[in-house]
Amino acid sequence: MLGPRRGAGPLLEVRELSVVFSGRSEETVIAVDGVSFTVEPGQTVGLVGESGCGKSVTGLAIAGLLSARGNRVGGQVVFAGRDLLALRAKERRDLRGREIGMIFQDPFAALNPVLPIGLQVAEVLQRHRGCDRRGSMRSARELLDSVGIADPDRRLREYPHQMSGGMRQRALIAMALAGQPKLLIADEPTTALDVTVQAQILDLLRRVVEQTGTALLVITHDLGVVAGLCDEVHVLYAGKLVESAERHRLFATPRHPYTHGLLGAVPRLDSPRGQPLSQIRGSIADAPGWAQGCAFAPRCDRVVDACLTGTPPLSTGAGQALRCNNPMPVEVPG
Repeated sequence: MLGPRRGAGPLLEVRELSVVFSGRSEETVIAVDGVSFTVEPGQTVGLVGESGCGKSVTGLAIAGLLSARGNRVGGQVVFAGRDLLALRAKERRDLRGREIGMIFQDPFAALNPVLPIGLQVAEVLQRHRGCDRRGSMRSARELLDSVGIADPDRRLREYPHQMSGGMRQRALIAMALAGQPKLLIADEPTTALDVTVQAQILDLLRRVVEQTGTALLVITHDLGVVAGLCDEVHVLYAGKLVESAERHRLFATPRHPYTHGLLGAVPRLDSPRGQPLSQIRGSIADAPGWAQGCAFAPRCDRVVDACLTGTPPLSTGAGQALRCNNPMPVEVPG
């Protein structure tokens, strides 16, 4: 049965989310810095950026999976009218699995190595849908079949190490879908999979959204995933949103130099033979932090004086949000 579709209002509203890590010393690390975005029912939204930009931490903060020790989470995460950050730990545990599903980056690490796959899927069904043991195993078989796992009766009895990477990822998706959630958070769902299996997993996620109306938040560094799956894209750098736009607009007219660099680094089949790949110089480790100006300035070819004196504001308008003092020009077709 289809869930609520887009236009019914945001299912998820992230408002000025911040995550600060602190260790035994007084030094702190700002992993997420004032991030805001929305996800509507049936919509697929992408969070894009290099490793270390705050994407996965944002997803874990939304799901309430960050450790209570050594970090501070601020802002608001409003899901279906409730601020998740204001809920007690038990209330959030009840919500996870039933209304919010999580697909982790490494299925081998996320699955229990000493339990058969069938029992792991059935546990979700018993916990969140009230199924008995026999009914949960029957539903687990149907779920494995629905995500494209061949011979589901045999796979129910197998352990994670007996399955391929693609099958483990499908099993993890089945577990995430078992509670019939309104929101799926997929953290790098195609990492370490070959391109054929990647395409199958992305097609599976696309069908899940179309058939159930589930909202999907995709966390990825792979712009190929974004191009084929997402409706709206938010680009993060050093914990802040630097550009947001509808997918086609972002790919056609990237305005932030970082977004432009990420797109330019993607290999193209129509490039001349022998042409070197484009790259963004330096690394995310070079980011000085936003308090000292634009965090991307050390790697940017379009730096102006204003970039070194304060954090650029996030300007919005015409369906696009941008944090840049000297954006890429808009190319007008000749």
